[in-house]
Amino acid sequence: MNSVEAFLTSDEEKMIVESIKNAEKNTSGEVRVHIEKSTLKHPLERAQEVFYNLNMQNTKQRNGVLLYVATNTKQFAIIGDEGINKLVTESFWEFEKRLITHYFSIGKNAKALIDGIQLIGEKLKMYFPYEKDDTDELSNEISKG
Repeated sequence: MNSVEAFLTSDEEKMIVESIKNAEKNTSGEVRVHIEKSTLKHPLERAQEVFYNLNMQNTKQRNGVLLYVATNTKQFAIIGDEGINKLVTESFWEFEKRLITHYFSIGKNAKALIDGIQLIGEKLKMYFPYEKDDTDELSNEISKG
């Protein structure tokens, strides 16, 4: 079993997908999780590449957020699209980053992502509340590289 598959159990993956669905019930924002073995690039740079590879820039309000994780190198990044970034400060995701780092450091990978997703959804709700005609623009499934 490689490190990507060992990072989360099948049941944990299902809980993360449910967490994404729940977070998106209160916001028009979109959340994705991408997990891969490693990257030789800075995690933010790699996350940006993945963001575009997943076509996350194609949301109506440009309000997608990606949680990127490299399991072997124990790196992660949170990035938001330009619709979010033009409304918030550079330190907008700092609390979520600290929380996720803490849970990763004690081996609670699923909790790190689930709690991080919940907080991201709450923050997105402040700027991008759910709209009655909102559609789920991006897959909620975890992508893997």
